[in-house]
Order: sequence, then C-alpha cells, then structure tokens
Amino acid sequence: MARRLKVTEEQLSAVARDDLAGFDGAWRAALEYANDVTRQGGVVGDDRFAALAGHFTTEQIVEVTAVIALFNYFNRFAKGLNIPVTL
Repeated sequence: MARRLKVTEEQLSAVARDDLAGFDGAWRAALEYANDVTRQGGVVGDDRFAALAGHFTTEQIVEVTAVIALFNYFNRFAKGLNIPVTL
C-alpha cells in the first residue's frame, strides 16, 4: 500500500530500521506515535502525544489513531489465522 502511495524504498527501509530522522516533523510525530501505540499496547506518553498534537488537530489525531488500531487488528487477525503476506 505504501508503494502505491508513492512512499520511496528509502523511506520504507528507514521505517523498517526505526530510523525516522529523515522524515519531516508531522510524519515523524505520527510514525513515532504509531510505534508507541503498536509496541506499547496503546500506552502513549504525554510527550509523544504533545508532539503529535503539535502537528494535527484533535479530529486528525482520532483518525490517525483509528488507522493505527485498524491495521494492528488486521495484522493480528491475519497472523492468528496464518494468512500469508501478499504484495
């Protein structure tokens, strides 16, 4: 999906390495937030949330969070059913 949205191979590789230094402020804040939501079971520190809120409206944060949560669900659903990854 990222490739269809014109994300570069360099950007995908950077995300895979957790190297977000090359992303601008809003993207970096959103990606760091997504990492926290995903890896910490939805627990996000005040500093991380404040960084996100510095770039997005409340409505946008709700949408970003919904997308993160939905993709976490999709991944767990597919893994639970042993559905192979398709590209």
